[in-house]
Amino acid sequence: MREESSLAEVLDLLSDEYARAILTETSVEPMSAKTLSERCDASLPTVYRRIEHLTDCGLLDERTQPRRDGNHHRVYTATLHRFSLELDDGEFTADVDRHESDDGRDDVADRFTRMWEGL
Repeated sequence: MREESSLAEVLDLLSDEYARAILTETSVEPMSAKTLSERCDASLPTVYRRIEHLTDCGLLDERTQPRRDGNHHRVYTATLHRFSLELDDGEFTADVDRHESDDGRDDVADRFTRMWEGL
């Protein structure tokens, strides 16, 4: 987990049906908030609130997806791979495994940086 994410925050998020639906959908392909709203049968404000919490906890990644018409939009991808919880000697410990960030879904800034460095 990220330093600022407490176990309670992550468990609270994972217990939320909309947060789980967002993670499930974005684990398959990057999606916009509007698409998530439709797929998860949730209002756009609900989706944006969950997106904010999921990105704050490091479970969701936000990227800009460029389009040829110049109207770029944000898409979201689940970074959560595995979540494990252990109880040992009266203490809970949690471990979150995330997908590597270099998974072929680089944002515009990353691609531009690599292009610039290659000149």
